[in-house]
Amino acid sequence: MLMALVDLVMPKMGESIMEATVLKWLKNPGDTVKQDETVLEIATDKVDSEVPSTADGVIEEVLYQPNDVVPIGSVIARIRTNGAAAETPAPAVVTASIEQKAPEAVAVHVAPAAPAAEPVVASHPEHTIAGNGNRFYSPLVLNIAASEGVSMSELEHIPGTGNEGRVTKKDILQFVQNKKSGTPQPVATPVQKPVATKPAEPAPASSQVIERASGSYGNNVEIIEMDRMRKLIADHMVKSKQISPHVTSFTEADVTNLVLWRDKVKSQFIKQEGTKITFTPLFIEAIVRCIKKYPLINSSVEGDRIIVKKDINIGMATALPSGNLIVPVIKSADQLNLVGLTKQVNTLADAARNNKLKPEDTQGGTFTLTNVGTFGSLMGTPIIPQPQVAILAVGAIKKRPVVIETEQGDSIAIRHMMYLSMSYDHRIIDGSLGATFLSAVARELEHFDSHREI
Repeated sequence: MLMALVDLVMPKMGESIMEATVLKWLKNPGDTVKQDETVLEIATDKVDSEVPSTADGVIEEVLYQPNDVVPIGSVIARIRTNGAAAETPAPAVVTASIEQKAPEAVAVHVAPAAPAAEPVVASHPEHTIAGNGNRFYSPLVLNIAASEGVSMSELEHIPGTGNEGRVTKKDILQFVQNKKSGTPQPVATPVQKPVATKPAEPAPASSQVIERASGSYGNNVEIIEMDRMRKLIADHMVKSKQISPHVTSFTEADVTNLVLWRDKVKSQFIKQEGTKITFTPLFIEAIVRCIKKYPLINSSVEGDRIIVKKDINIGMATALPSGNLIVPVIKSADQLNLVGLTKQVNTLADAARNNKLKPEDTQGGTFTLTNVGTFGSLMGTPIIPQPQVAILAVGAIKKRPVVIETEQGDSIAIRHMMYLSMSYDHRIIDGSLGATFLSAVARELEHFDSHREI
């Protein structure tokens, strides 16, 4: 029986995701693996995920190590299978991925990793920490450095044995051990920067300020390196502000009827549906109704074209245990009733808190809701997640004395009040539409039917 090699490639995780970081190999060379069995764990700028095997066989070799950043479509491992080998080398390699029909994942081969003595500069600035050599450091290496008191200047001089000369866990642990024992430390080969093909552009003013300020912090400071997700969030936020001219409108809503209805039905809801009802699905229900009235809110911009989305996919900002935020998406929210919305909200929120979100759970959003009231804020000015054109924030619900207009005259009553704010892309959404949509959402919440059935 002849053997065949199957190439396992880094799968395509979404249109905007071009690379992923290897977190952990669950199978090593020589291990038997079955089709669809998880081979490794990876992380993208959206979510952590697992890559399954595409064939039965034995792991022949792995081409990347933990913490390596791998382009989508690159071969990450080879699996030796029981099957007839072709006479020519090319057809003998079967390329497969999670999305086997994706053209990007067909017959993709990568050059061997550069030797440690000749590291190269990371091609993506969001994965590079500024230093003398512009080297990439994984969150694991940075955490070890922080716990062992290894400074950035020392880190930059550690020889890296990882892909493209990157410092691995083994490298920094060896450095720490040598440092404690007094053994002379080897010095890393300086990173060779690529030859410029066009005149170098001056560094941004903010980078120049940071460079001038380095080393001048004094002794009474604590320097914390951003983890991978925080660096990506920072990059996305800056890009969004550069792409979209943000305008934010504010309003308030009397949500007394909504609050009293939820208080009345929440116990019955759990018994009847097996899950608790929060305010989030009620907010999403109101937003969906208003998007149907004002569809331009549910769009994106590509050059001079406005792409109005027919699907209404609502993203909901969710806090992770690490303190970072992620935005799982409720697909086709307009096709779900309140029970369906509630179950989707709770399922995605639980998956986010337990790091169980799938890549597709964070893709395809057309409008986003963020509840800043969860953290006690009355209102906020949220940043638009690209390529969407609007994001709505709801604040904390507070009891306040307000003036109530009745047929008998004005009176003062204690009501449950909430501020709403919406940031929108002023390239296509003018103040009139932004304010009109926001006011429509507020009216939906104020006119909530307190007698409705579950």
